[in-house]
Amino acid sequence: MLTRRTLTAAVAALAALATLAGCSGDDGPSLTVYSGRTEDLVGPLFDRFEAATGVKVKVRYGDSAEVSGAVLEEGDRPKADVLIVQDAGNLGQVDKAGRLATLPQPLVDKVPVQFRSPTGHWIGLSGRSRVVAFNAAELDKDELPATIDGFTDPKWKGKLAWAPTNGSFQAFVTAFRVLEGEGKAEAWLRGVKANEPKAFPNNISIVEAVGKGEVNAGFVNHYYLFRLRAEGRAGKAENKYFPAGDPGGLVNVAGAGVLQGSKKAADANRLVEFLLSDESQRYFAEKTFELPVVPTVQADPQLPDIEELARPEVELSKLDDAKGTVELLTRLQIL
Repeated sequence: MLTRRTLTAAVAALAALATLAGCSGDDGPSLTVYSGRTEDLVGPLFDRFEAATGVKVKVRYGDSAEVSGAVLEEGDRPKADVLIVQDAGNLGQVDKAGRLATLPQPLVDKVPVQFRSPTGHWIGLSGRSRVVAFNAAELDKDELPATIDGFTDPKWKGKLAWAPTNGSFQAFVTAFRVLEGEGKAEAWLRGVKANEPKAFPNNISIVEAVGKGEVNAGFVNHYYLFRLRAEGRAGKAENKYFPAGDPGGLVNVAGAGVLQGSKKAADANRLVEFLLSDESQRYFAEKTFELPVVPTVQADPQLPDIEELARPEVELSKLDDAKGTVELLTRLQIL
């Protein structure tokens, strides 16, 4: 999010985006996408869209905060047509600034209301649940706390892992602040910090460490376990899902919006529609182990259906105060 490191990277990202904009001399229709999701995750879908429509997709990949920041910097003269990011908070920030266009209502209606903007300006593409990954050789599931609050107990000292610089962790903290207030969120962070969790750069390194028994448990998104398991690298890691109303059970979405001022809105809407097609939703379910947001497509058999997951009642569009979360983590000397 808006750390010094991110701000520095954003400057470099803007320079790269300018380069991208200057190399668009190919013949035929084209779209420019700013993607906060990595090429290995969404690149194959852009290839399929090109093959199906003949519309060339030119992509700038980067951190979700970087590409969202670039959209805000460009203001009412956008260089991109579509923004895709890994969490609703970044979409909310861009929407609050008035940079997202209204999507066609039939497109919006494809997705349940809790996974889209109430204004119809952005839409979820795939879901991910917050979980605690734990080492099943060291712990039985019933030994884990029933709620996320339980990890402030001193008995977890030296046994936990987290990734404070990671966007998904920061989105979880933002949801905690929205659901239970600043005071409770700060108390939880202080309590877990007192237990001296080991800091990792991302979710996947946490799950690997849990699987190897380097730590007993760590706060992550659900799908990393299944990706590592498919590669034979999950070790003894398993997932614990939290009950309804608990911040630890946040279901966030990766999502997309069409930029206000795009001169290619029709093709931009076609791309978003393609990403909600059964073909694309099956890709998310089968290749990335995320949760499809379109009800006609089922999740991987190893996963709960997105509508059945226990999730806190939080409007995802309200997860837009990333700055406040970074300030809190910084003040507590977690960042």
